[in-house]
Amino acid sequence: MSTEKTPDPGPTQDGNDKPELDTGLDAVGVEAAAAAPAPANAGKPPRDLTKLKVEKGCSRGLAGWLGQHKLSLAITSYQSGRIYLVGSDKQGRVSFFERIFERAMGVVGNAQRIYLGGLYQLWRFENVLRPNEVIHGQFDKCYVPRNAQTIGDLDIHELGIQANGKVIFVNTKYSCLAELSQTHSFKAVWKPKFISKLAPEDRCHLNGLAMVDGKAKYVTAVCRSDSVDGWRDRRQDGGVVIDVETDEVVCEGLSMPHSPRWHNGKLWLLNAGTGHLGWVDFATKKFVPHTFVPGFARGLSIIGNVAAVGLSKPRNQRFEGLQLDEELKKRDAEPWCGVQIVSLANGDVTNWIRFEGDITEIFDIAFLPNVKNPMMIGLRTPEIRDLITFESDLPPEAPAA
Repeated sequence: MSTEKTPDPGPTQDGNDKPELDTGLDAVGVEAAAAAPAPANAGKPPRDLTKLKVEKGCSRGLAGWLGQHKLSLAITSYQSGRIYLVGSDKQGRVSFFERIFERAMGVVGNAQRIYLGGLYQLWRFENVLRPNEVIHGQFDKCYVPRNAQTIGDLDIHELGIQANGKVIFVNTKYSCLAELSQTHSFKAVWKPKFISKLAPEDRCHLNGLAMVDGKAKYVTAVCRSDSVDGWRDRRQDGGVVIDVETDEVVCEGLSMPHSPRWHNGKLWLLNAGTGHLGWVDFATKKFVPHTFVPGFARGLSIIGNVAAVGLSKPRNQRFEGLQLDEELKKRDAEPWCGVQIVSLANGDVTNWIRFEGDITEIFDIAFLPNVKNPMMIGLRTPEIRDLITFESDLPPEAPAA
């Protein structure tokens, strides 16, 4: 396994607790966030995300493939609070550039802009470099954090960019799709018809979002539960894909479905509980497996005829109660933490990235076309103070005499 050295990450922002504020805003949808069960790590001291030890390996052909197609990847890991930008440098090596953003989750982007969901903020990064411009002698894109909208801890999952340029996101805690609000934490724009009210209860574990022609079209949910945390009892076969426009369930009987993606007239998704990448047969409302991937599959990005699939290891040694455990045993395989590049033609894994050490889970992935070697400005690096770029409507300055 080849390994790559990464630049030192910038530390994350402070997370100091603040006293609760009684706003009296019941009329606009304020709920008691304590309704849902506390997470398993509640009460434990937070880890120092700057001191995690992570080893990275990749397939020998990855650098050449990324460089040939002028592609990069954005990869998030909420468990380690990392976003990785993976590209290829001038020496033909894989470049890993990482930054720390607490609970980094959904990511979507392109050569100019990246959106990232975090613990209680939704971040917007802008590339400040012009075409053919580089920084530090090697990076062709430099993403600078330009906006962080405070939304609260919504357990934000996947993101999409609508035709009007607005971000839409999966608000998992409130079981709905939402947009940003200028005043409040979010603006709910859709919920499954089986969800009776907006409540901070993560009832069905709404998680994945597929955009079609600039509109939110399909979502995945672990089940159709309308009770607090009800999805945990339906992980084996309660999963569904829902058409946002019609409210119709277009695929059912899934196990922990994630990351639906529309590509070339077909709806691809990850049936994480069994370990399969596959697609939806709309006629039968069934999932058609395409290939097995060794791990909890979450995070999917498709370009051309390949898919990047995110893989995570189990949290407690085993994938308790999921068919994935048996599928791994059947193949005498160990679960991965990483990314596999899979052919949509035949299911072969053509390239891969693997993480070891203090990172065991991947959340989301996004291909960045026309990006060769990207970097990102951290929150506590000198560059965030010193890197100043501007645009101007002033007339051109007269040449010096």
